[in-house]
Amino acid sequence: MHFLRLAVLAATAFGTVLGQPYATKPLQPDKFRQLEELLPTPGEQRTASGAPGHAYWQQRADYVIDATLDDATQSLTGRASITYRNASPDALTYLWLQLDPNHFEHNADARTTEAAPDFKKFSYQELQTLLYEEAYASDLKISAVTDAAGAPLPHTIVKTMMRVDLPQPLAPGATLTFSVGWSYKLNDKKGGSGRTGFEQFKDGHRLYVVAQWYPRMAVYGDTTGWQHKQYLGRGEFTLEFGNYEVNLTVPADHIVAGSGALQNPEQVLTAPQRERLRDAATAKSPVFIVTPDEARAMIAARATTKQKTWRFRAENVRDFAFASSRRFIWDAMGAPNHAYPPSTDAAASDLPATPVMAMSFYPPEGMPLWDKYSTHAIVHTLDVYSKYSFPYPYPCAISVNGPVGGGMEYPGICFNRPRPEPDGTYTARQKYGLISVVIHEVGHNYFPMIVNSDERQWTWMDEGLNSFLQVIAEQAWEKDYPSRRGEPRDIADYMTSANQVPIMTNSESIAQFGANAYAKPATALNILRETVLGRELFDHAFQTYARRWAFKRPYPADFFRTMEDATGVDLDWFWRGWFYTIDHVDLSIENVRLYTLDTRDPEIERARDRAEKKDKPVTLAAQRNAGLPKRVDAFPELKDFYNSFDEFTVLPSDREKFKKLVAELEQEEIDPALLRTERRFYAVELANLGGLVMPVIFKV
Repeated sequence: MHFLRLAVLAATAFGTVLGQPYATKPLQPDKFRQLEELLPTPGEQRTASGAPGHAYWQQRADYVIDATLDDATQSLTGRASITYRNASPDALTYLWLQLDPNHFEHNADARTTEAAPDFKKFSYQELQTLLYEEAYASDLKISAVTDAAGAPLPHTIVKTMMRVDLPQPLAPGATLTFSVGWSYKLNDKKGGSGRTGFEQFKDGHRLYVVAQWYPRMAVYGDTTGWQHKQYLGRGEFTLEFGNYEVNLTVPADHIVAGSGALQNPEQVLTAPQRERLRDAATAKSPVFIVTPDEARAMIAARATTKQKTWRFRAENVRDFAFASSRRFIWDAMGAPNHAYPPSTDAAASDLPATPVMAMSFYPPEGMPLWDKYSTHAIVHTLDVYSKYSFPYPYPCAISVNGPVGGGMEYPGICFNRPRPEPDGTYTARQKYGLISVVIHEVGHNYFPMIVNSDERQWTWMDEGLNSFLQVIAEQAWEKDYPSRRGEPRDIADYMTSANQVPIMTNSESIAQFGANAYAKPATALNILRETVLGRELFDHAFQTYARRWAFKRPYPADFFRTMEDATGVDLDWFWRGWFYTIDHVDLSIENVRLYTLDTRDPEIERARDRAEKKDKPVTLAAQRNAGLPKRVDAFPELKDFYNSFDEFTVLPSDREKFKKLVAELEQEEIDPALLRTERRFYAVELANLGGLVMPVIFKV
């Protein structure tokens, strides 16, 4: 009974008892299995080649925004008129908008899902941040949502999202104009949270970096429908393209930087400042528009209660951000807008006729570092990125020294943190930190501000691709630039670490965020470029992807398919290993074997055998046995022919046999000279211990 019972249990463990084998074979993973089962089915929207289909569509939203920044209360009040165009084939009964300021509310998912800090390693700064975050709430108020005639539209706020219900469905191809009013209190960046807020200086003045600040249309697309995942802070956003007219009313002594081109310099700048701005367009080096002395004079003066309105226009962008302060120094220079040879591609055909204005805004605390490097880094970024993707299409590219943690990007403008020491010196880390963050954040204009991937879903599609190009730009800055990412050795520890998830993981679920979403995809693309494809094939395919999807919304399959389509190389094994698994590279050389061709020529082979016997190591036993007395020495009559015969002697029969072989080869039209040439072959036996399929390079 016991034996039978054990047999049944064993059978049940390995397979069904009746009609099935008692043991199943383990499923062998196919590292070269095609990806088609994982990728979405191609169609009219997105083709099997990775290009947009003939029926590709995406929505559009144009904005006219009037907003006022109240420096006394650190609050923002605004009203936006939004014109929404439904290019989809669907009738929409409601619209969704993003309300990112609610990210700071106490019941926001960003707070209720946040893990506790490590109280065993808790600093006073972290305590201050925690207490501030607990106390602060944006107190966002939506004052009115109305249609073009002023009639109210029902709306429902769901934390960081707002649904606007329509009185009748918005038909395919139709346009709707409606307005939203709002107000909220900006956050003090000493709290450390978010990508926006203000910095309070000891002199009482403030520096504002304002982003994700107005109700923004959520994406309605062919792959996700409404993209209305709650904003948790890590997964950034995806938005619709449109034109922006933004009127920003701020204290009259403030200088403002915005995503678009300034429309009323005559009203907000002095005559000397306007002249300097014109001169900067053709300058060989940065020109001060607002000089350090002017900024210090503004700081020393009493803050005004008067106001000015700065007017900006931005065309075909997916967002708008701005910065405002009375403490700003401003420098600028023109960057060529023809960094890459002219192209017939639509993405590159509508370039501005004037140079792109590269501009930096920073307080006196940013000198001497910012005035030396920031604007030059902008120009350098535009030059390098345009070469590998498409020419920069916007009139301005701006870097602002603001209170964000490291850096943050928006169309045409980015906020970057590094500053020199208070005594006016700076370390190598601060210098290269500034250059790198400017390259990275300005580079985000290409990915994802123009190649408009869904950051709420796939962080790697903008951070990874951008980090890859960032390294190329850094290495073009100076010899031995200390890049942090891109080289395989830099992520070896991460690749073998625990608590990993694949690159193809939703933005909010990523473990080891920087290594996973930035470094690993950048390294993968570096290896793909240098080792798997070569630069010529890779660069052509990468540029093809960038130009195909400029001002459109690609997803991972579009990138994977385009890279294969434009190179003619099946890369499914590469995407599967690097992007869908947590395998690592650990390749072992198990054996190196030497094989020598048997020429069958007795003269060659017997000489080789003689040399091998001579080189053969003699064991200790053989050495000792050689000294023993031999019987044949005591009885010579026991010796015969074989005792003096050279075993390596070539006999006439051997020569005759070889001669016959040569004749047979000639009859089969094989060159007998192959037999007389000594040929050696090395067989290297490899073992893949880490699981990630990779080419192996040998230097022989």
